[in-house]
Amino acid sequence: MTLDAGAPARTVGTVRVVGTGLLGTSAALALVLRGVDVVLVDPSPTAVALARDLGGGRFPADGDDPAVVLVAAPPDVVADVVAVELAAHPRAVVTDVASVKGGPLTALRAAGADLTRYVGSHPMAGRERSGAVAARTDLFAGRPWVLAPTATTTALALQVVRDLALDCGGNPVVMGAQEHDEAVALVSHVPQVAASLVAARLREASEPAVALAGQGVRDVTRIAASDPVLWAQILAGNAAPVADVLEDLRDDLDGVITALRALARDPQARGARGRLAELIAAGGTGRDRIPGKHGSAPATYATVVVVVPDRPGALARLLADVGAAGVNLEDLRLEHSEGQAVALASIDVVPAAAGPLAASLRGAGWTVPL
Repeated sequence: MTLDAGAPARTVGTVRVVGTGLLGTSAALALVLRGVDVVLVDPSPTAVALARDLGGGRFPADGDDPAVVLVAAPPDVVADVVAVELAAHPRAVVTDVASVKGGPLTALRAAGADLTRYVGSHPMAGRERSGAVAARTDLFAGRPWVLAPTATTTALALQVVRDLALDCGGNPVVMGAQEHDEAVALVSHVPQVAASLVAARLREASEPAVALAGQGVRDVTRIAASDPVLWAQILAGNAAPVADVLEDLRDDLDGVITALRALARDPQARGARGRLAELIAAGGTGRDRIPGKHGSAPATYATVVVVVPDRPGALARLLADVGAAGVNLEDLRLEHSEGQAVALASIDVVPAAAGPLAASLRGAGWTVPL
């Protein structure tokens, strides 16, 4: 999904972006695309110069009077930065994009900050890579962007931040700070912990064992490559909600271990297989609740597997042939086989398109296993 550069901006006036890492620079790029005047600020002169050179806006100038300040600072300092920006720009609406909302709000209240002009926010988007070099104009396109106003936030301030989120391509969702923190503990923070724990088991695995890694372990551990310092800050900032979910997960895991140990002692252990089946079934039910493409209702897709030679241009030719077949590709996964000069491309399409696509690709000379 891309942003429509021709659409008029909802945001009026200058936007001051404080913090030119991945999120700050991505927001700046999206706003500049809309024609918004963006001022870039960062403690690192190199970081702000890089964001400027990438097209994210300009350096500050005398007389700047921002209408909106977007703070993209680390979770452990975001409240301090927001407080400074509220005081320095008394006519601006200030928001932040930290992934925790309760802790910063508590700190701002304690500091006596003007919360009528503050709206905590959190775009549910990111990448494993960090910094301005990883920024993308469409990073937030179609993604939920949580708005967490305070009890005293004005309606105007909320609308200003809603407009900013829309201009960045996000889908604004209003939630309370505590509700947000409990939600992201489940859908973002615990998955990061789980991925890291599984990936950590690979450190001492033998080379032959690691060589067997397939798409399953790749999917589960994809986000394990995230920034450890940033995630230590995030988990510390949302400690109680994350611990609550992990304790429930631990109870379920203990049940699985008990069932497996029972089967290890007695392959006919009564009830053990049923417990394992219940776990897998519960996981499938939960997985089915995850929204589908563009936030729509969950959809069931069929997968067409194609053998792709591991050489330059092969994947591009495959995608061109999928397009020539008149089929909309919903998802694509590529898996390389150990010691083979081919890869398996798993193409997800709507069920009705699977048969025609397979036939069309076979006709174009592709190997499509039955």
